[in-house]
Amino acid sequence: MPKRGKKYQEAAKLIDRETLYDAPEALELLVKSAPAKFDETVEVHFRLGVDGRHADQQVRGAIVLPHGTGKTVRVLVFAKGPKEEEAKAAGADYVGGEELADKIKKENWFDFDVIVATPDMMGVVGKLGKVLGPKGLMPNPKSGTVTMDVAKALDDIKAGKVEYRLDKTNIIHTPIGKVSFGPEKLGDNFKTLVEAVIKAKPAAAKGQYLKSVTIASTMGPGVKVNPAKLVIN
Repeated sequence: MPKRGKKYQEAAKLIDRETLYDAPEALELLVKSAPAKFDETVEVHFRLGVDGRHADQQVRGAIVLPHGTGKTVRVLVFAKGPKEEEAKAAGADYVGGEELADKIKKENWFDFDVIVATPDMMGVVGKLGKVLGPKGLMPNPKSGTVTMDVAKALDDIKAGKVEYRLDKTNIIHTPIGKVSFGPEKLGDNFKTLVEAVIKAKPAAAKGQYLKSVTIASTMGPGVKVNPAKLVIN
């Protein structure tokens, strides 16, 4: 284990690593203990009782957080004709087709955070699967990033849409805002995300679904949230 800095060690003293906190208290502690001078991002980590190797136990979706993420999101849209004009009018940062695909492939260009594509452009985007997939950038109908309604997709993303999905270890990592939001706004965003993840529980999942829930800021220690208190009927 690398040696932690002085600020981290001081912050860690505020948190009992064995305690499962109620969400409001956990967020209060997280905001108090964020050690960095910059405005840290707050992430939630869900360890789920599913096996993502099975298609019927995948957990994936997207939601718009009530208070956004606090981050300026750069959106690349693959579209042509009228949809290209619609994307430009809706505030896309980059719009195009084959030429942008070539730029990504040949120049290793990644000056964007999200890709939206119209269905007719998926032939072009599909060829980039090997480079976009590992970075989590591949557009997907389930997350609303493969759509003909380009303007709505852009509005949602710019308003604070986040995607949640399992990684290979059956954990979901999703940002819910910045430390500067304060416990109340972070709490609203956290509740929205928790409800979505619970609603997305696969029918094939057996036993305890929310195994553990931890919130952490970019440089701060993790705070464990009591998953039993998060089960929404």
